[in-house]
Amino acid sequence: MMFVRQSFYRYLMTLRNPNSQDELAQFANNAFYDQAFPKQASDYDEVSQYLELNGSYLPSMTIFDQAWEAYLEKMA
Repeated sequence: MMFVRQSFYRYLMTLRNPNSQDELAQFANNAFYDQAFPKQASDYDEVSQYLELNGSYLPSMTIFDQAWEAYLEKMA
């Protein structure tokens, strides 16, 4: 049986904190309000391409990369 990891979006939602100034929490808060965010994706390229085209709320892709690294660690 193959293990299917949770989507990046589901992981990201665990970082939400409306009262936090933390960059990852802010990213999660903004992604929550992004109706078009690829909620089922667990592929780096798919999420990265989406954010490059639509993630105007993300001040730097470095924040996404940090979140992705944490996501991979959590899924390992």
